[in-house]
Amino acid sequence: MKYILVIGDGMADNPVPELGNKTPLQAANKPVMDMLAAKGELGSVLNVPKGLPAGSDTAILSIFGCDPTWCYTGRAPLEVAAAGTKLAPGDAAYRCNMVTFEDTDVPLEEKRILSHSAGSIDGETSIALISALFDDPEFSAAAQAAGVSVQKSPSFRHFAIQKQADLKGIRLIPPHDHLGEKIGPLLPSGCDNAQTLKELMILAHRKLDHHPLNEARRAQGKMPANGIWFWAEGTAVALPNFVENYGKTGGVISAVPLCHGIASLAGLEMIHVPGATGEIETNYEGKVDAAMAVLKDHDFAAIHVEAPDECTHNGDTPGKIRAIELIDARVLKNLLPKLDSAGYDYRMLILSDHKTLTSTRGHDGDPVPYILYDSRKNAGSGLSYCEENGLKGPYVDAGVKLMGMLFSE
Repeated sequence: MKYILVIGDGMADNPVPELGNKTPLQAANKPVMDMLAAKGELGSVLNVPKGLPAGSDTAILSIFGCDPTWCYTGRAPLEVAAAGTKLAPGDAAYRCNMVTFEDTDVPLEEKRILSHSAGSIDGETSIALISALFDDPEFSAAAQAAGVSVQKSPSFRHFAIQKQADLKGIRLIPPHDHLGEKIGPLLPSGCDNAQTLKELMILAHRKLDHHPLNEARRAQGKMPANGIWFWAEGTAVALPNFVENYGKTGGVISAVPLCHGIASLAGLEMIHVPGATGEIETNYEGKVDAAMAVLKDHDFAAIHVEAPDECTHNGDTPGKIRAIELIDARVLKNLLPKLDSAGYDYRMLILSDHKTLTSTRGHDGDPVPYILYDSRKNAGSGLSYCEENGLKGPYVDAGVKLMGMLFSE
């Protein structure tokens, strides 16, 4: 028996007026998901425990059987683990997004944040800009005085590590939840260390705003990466061992460090696929091939696709629908015949980790629909895969129960 997990990040949503009050899942053409939902168990699950922030960190921890109510210290420590960085006691990690602030001649606090990803900046340019920033003598001196160094990543998101960081009372806000808003009330606050991080962000904007690479981006009609944004703070973390808990070995296929970090800390393999980007244009077929390679030697393979979430954050509703359709057409439609050709009996769990709302371009922790399909059975929900139909089936009150359900015979 083989076991497969497919996460379409942020696929779930609320009804969208512009779609005739359908959700993107209802509007999308996804015949394979609908077939699996009709033949399998279709229900809803609460992946984000009440009182915790709604995001892939808390939700995917839950999905992998790690209860975030006791093991969650923040998102960034999970992600830096993907690069093999182990935080020392007292150290903290932060996400360090390349962001876009509006081009107006006012103090930074009066500007609005336009993009949490600098217009989905490419990895090469992002690395060049963050390198130029931390190599700048004035900024380098300020960062060193604050105990802050950078771990570079070929995407809009890098990571900052701070030695002996005081996080007590700190308030750092996810940038994608406040697009279009003035950033003054959103800047770090709550403690002396927050003021230190705020000053670094202000200095970074001054250094990056008219960097030649950003001027070139403006000339090309692209958003400048004229700022950095610290958030998702956390300290060292330990996760329960997946193999010991479930008696299954496997690997996690993703383009985002969060999933690989969880895999690494939980004792699963991190699988990198060439051409996997975390955006809508990614190597879907490569992810399927990687999953089949994992299943040759292991029991379990997880495929994570980030595109629906990113499209929603970018305000791209047609893109979100297309991303869902691509998961259906280029992941699931490609995967099922390969599993059959290999002669595998298999159980498959398909779900969104959390809702990402078209209305706010932010995350929501409400229950999401799941499909639990067994190739040997026809459970016969008879329903298509969407939020409304998920609520008609079984309700799972905690995402940490999902792996036990998947591995149940």
